Amino acid sequence: IPAPSHSGAGIVGLSATLPNYLDVALFLRVNPQSGLFHFSSAYRPVPLKQTFIGITAKNVAERNARMIEVTYEKALAALRNGKQVMVFVHARNETQRTARALADEATKRGETEMFAPQQEHPRLGLAKKDVDKSRNHELRTLFASGFGIHHAGMLRPDRSLMERLFGEGLINVLVCTATLAWGVNLPAHTVIIKGTQVYSPEKGTWGELSMMDVMQMLGRAGRPQFMGRADDFGEGIILTTHSELQYYLSLLNQQLPIESQYISKLADNLNAEIVLGTVQNAHEAVNWLGYTYLYVRMLRNPTLYGASEAEKAGDPLLEQRRIDLVHTAAVVLDKAALIKYERKSGQFQPTDLGRVAAYYYVGHTTVAVYNEFLKPTLSDIELLRLFSLSKDFSALSVREEEKQELMRLIERVPIPVKEAVDEPSAKTNVLLQAYISQLKLDGFSLLSDMTYITQSAARLMRCIHEIVLKRGWSGLAERVLNFCKMIDRRMWLSQTPLRQFKGIPEDIIKKIERKDFPWERFYDLQPQEIGELIRFPKMGKAIHRFVHQFPRLELAAHVQPITRTVLRVELTITPDFQFEPKIHGSAEPFHVLVEDVDQEHILHSELFLLKAKFAEDDHSLTFTIPIFDPLPPQYFIRVVSDRWLAAETTLPVSFRQLILPEKYPPHTELL
Repeated sequence: IPAPSHSGAGIVGLSATLPNYLDVALFLRVNPQSGLFHFSSAYRPVPLKQTFIGITAKNVAERNARMIEVTYEKALAALRNGKQVMVFVHARNETQRTARALADEATKRGETEMFAPQQEHPRLGLAKKDVDKSRNHELRTLFASGFGIHHAGMLRPDRSLMERLFGEGLINVLVCTATLAWGVNLPAHTVIIKGTQVYSPEKGTWGELSMMDVMQMLGRAGRPQFMGRADDFGEGIILTTHSELQYYLSLLNQQLPIESQYISKLADNLNAEIVLGTVQNAHEAVNWLGYTYLYVRMLRNPTLYGASEAEKAGDPLLEQRRIDLVHTAAVVLDKAALIKYERKSGQFQPTDLGRVAAYYYVGHTTVAVYNEFLKPTLSDIELLRLFSLSKDFSALSVREEEKQELMRLIERVPIPVKEAVDEPSAKTNVLLQAYISQLKLDGFSLLSDMTYITQSAARLMRCIHEIVLKRGWSGLAERVLNFCKMIDRRMWLSQTPLRQFKGIPEDIIKKIERKDFPWERFYDLQPQEIGELIRFPKMGKAIHRFVHQFPRLELAAHVQPITRTVLRVELTITPDFQFEPKIHGSAEPFHVLVEDVDQEHILHSELFLLKAKFAEDDHSLTFTIPIFDPLPPQYFIRVVSDRWLAAETTLPVSFRQLILPEKYPPHTELL
């Protein structure tokens, strides 16, 4: 949201495919006369020739076969002119399917040499080596035929490789999804959009491709800088069903404005503003909505956002509609326990749950699931099940071809999965465990889904940890924090802590794990003894160094009663390891926890940061904790590393010698 008081000048670049740029200027508080510059298609250095082809076949299989035929003929025509082709499809697995179908068609017609990479290309040998290094078998097979694939589910190195090879002219036909059009400036002479039906996982239905996507894809056609030889014109070809032909023709002639999608995320954004303190009541929230792009579009097109033309006439600023939107969002947040909403006064009060949700960018629907199902007695099996119920993964589905591999993975992961294999939550659970276990996956769609899950896994698990910590559930907090670290480190708690260091060969790690030698006893061994233990004398010195770089702390505590119910604790923390910036960074975070005698409840928690420049010094923390009648025999102070698995120190604090103030102190005499 723009700050109207912003004094420094700023430049915002928008895609030329955005038709209602005036609305964006209004939203950013830019003066249209002096601060807005629009470069229309007239500025395009290479003109664009557009072709629309409608497929009349009603049968799905027949229609797909016809589309492949037309795509092949158009691609071949471009290649005969020495031009490269980009084919856009609308699903990740469709990239492989289409590329394979085109390659098969070339083989069938005996025209494979038209698609194959030029044998005299100076970089062909290097390119082959690079492609052979890829773990993606399909990529290697297709490259030999002159085809490439590109989609968001691929690993970053594979995507970069495809972009580079296409840019160098080693791949003649690149089959990709819309992410390439939006994210990478990679041009081609001919762009073919194969089909316009796109699946929406949120709605669970097929719909038509948006005009923005079509324009963005066609924008890749005919770029002047391309490989040093400028095109005279670019060619954009759209293949669609005959019934949708008219729709796309009219869209391209009179572009539809880009509408705001803010209402769907309004509750989460309102929560973030309440947590920040910028919005404290409904009145301020209504004003805040007035600064959004949503409001700019609401004034232009009120009916789309639930306000009739009559309402607009009676309330030109649509204040009532904004009040309704804010009230609805606030009720949703109040129901999910993210805020306290006082309906009469309109006051908002953030809750701990709301703060955690805003801090970790977690939606109110997911937090509501955590809030409902979190119990202090959750086992590891139930915790992973709860994680897999996160609404972030609700769009995942189990494809028929994945079931066999998922069954195989379920047998290999350490924590049992109770759900049936065709449940999406079982898939999320298994893929998270497979990621931690570093298991190799065969199915490429599974690898894409694993990447999608693990991008959010650490954030969501940290969110669960924060909620549990605020509730003071000691046992569960420890287990969730371990899961956070296992996801970060991609190893299990049962494995040796030495796995957290890079530079120890895998066979030596396995040898140490087979020995079942207690981790604590490594500290007492000399380098020579470690070398003998692993039967590899050369590694003794390195492992000895790693053992002494592993975060260890020594604790001492002094307690002093302030009243019969409050204790003052002075904790002295002494680092007992070699701080190495290359391994530990600039600081190491630790959680300081005080637990009751049963180690069930957390009475106090805080984060302690051990900075590199003070790694040799003693550190003192002072805090107060409650004590209860009857006096417990002891409390426990635990200091746990936020990043390192198995790095924790526990100090029992005995109350045997503690003398509390009297229950009813005598009155002081009046002087």
